[in-house]
Amino acid sequence: MTSQAPVRVVWSREMLAYDFGHGHPMTSERLDLTIRLAEALGLLAGDDVELVGAQMASDELLQTVHDPAYVAAVHAASTDGTPDPAHGLGTSDDPVFPDMHEASARVVQGSVDSALAVWEGRAQHAVNVTGGLHHAMPGAASGFCVYNDAAVAIRALLDAGAQRVAYVDVDAHHGDGVQAVFWDDPRVLTVSVHETGHALFPGTGHPRETGGPGAEGTAVNVALPSGTGDAGWLRALDAVVPAVVRAFDPDVLVTQHGCDTHLLDPLTHLRVSIDGQVRAAQLLHDLAHEVADGRWLALGGGGYAVVDVVPRAWTHLLGIATHHPVDPGTPVPDAWRSLVRERYGRLGPDVMTDGRDARFSPWSAGYDPGDDVDRSIRATRAAVFPALGLDADHD
Repeated sequence: MTSQAPVRVVWSREMLAYDFGHGHPMTSERLDLTIRLAEALGLLAGDDVELVGAQMASDELLQTVHDPAYVAAVHAASTDGTPDPAHGLGTSDDPVFPDMHEASARVVQGSVDSALAVWEGRAQHAVNVTGGLHHAMPGAASGFCVYNDAAVAIRALLDAGAQRVAYVDVDAHHGDGVQAVFWDDPRVLTVSVHETGHALFPGTGHPRETGGPGAEGTAVNVALPSGTGDAGWLRALDAVVPAVVRAFDPDVLVTQHGCDTHLLDPLTHLRVSIDGQVRAAQLLHDLAHEVADGRWLALGGGGYAVVDVVPRAWTHLLGIATHHPVDPGTPVPDAWRSLVRERYGRLGPDVMTDGRDARFSPWSAGYDPGDDVDRSIRATRAAVFPALGLDADHD
């Protein structure tokens, strides 16, 4: 790595406390297996990597995004375990668990500290795989997310002096909470590439959602058909994300890398491979260097194939962020596979690739009106490109 500033990676065993309990998809096993795999491959041991834990965010910090009554409700539910459905607490998606406030606030502080480290030049890039809790709303938990660490981190960047922040979300689910927080704020660009809300929670993220009054064009949504694989997904990213981010010219790039786009994910219907996800992470890393002088905060998010997908996807992300990318042909270390066998009674994947080449045809190659993915891309470009000063047909 050529930069003097290290890459900051948020991790401590305390982060495992964000866990909704046995049988819930959002198990902290996802995180534990990811970090253990990254460690086994030597990605976190270099002098150019700063491994840091996080304290709990203060109520004052949380309230830069969340309603005081909601923060109080999380405190109360965390203490006495009483469900509060009016605030989204105690539902099947967001069951109450012991010390829920503390665990959730720690995730937020990890993302905020990392955002500010990048902004202040103390870190070139930063990664918080425990973060990316993009569904949490100002006044309610939603979709496995209690506090919206991404939104609080973006708010902290604005408060610290950033003029423009771009947020790009490649989770299979629409990044609705972050979009909602900054709907009327022209200083924040929110871009979400996801499975159509006609088929998947939260049911939003349609191309016509382009931002509130005075912020037109700062919400960008690509809603892809169920079943979209590498070629279509990467084509959509390439056709929309670089152009809108370049036009917005952000000071910092914040990205959310939910890996539930994978074909093995049990909750979604996209068919992306590990190799496609790696290519997307590389695209976003390169974009951060191009438009934001490398100021990049990468967050985790969804991903519910606990053994076969999440650890590999986010280990690749860590490799890209630390400028030590993992060769796709790298064998998964035997020690990690043995750990998986002990815990789950089976071996995990044996190599860091799905064996896909993840090729795609760029938008410049031409539009196919008979293709569902192309129609989705065109709908987004038509809805938002003119507001950003872009030509929907040619940029």
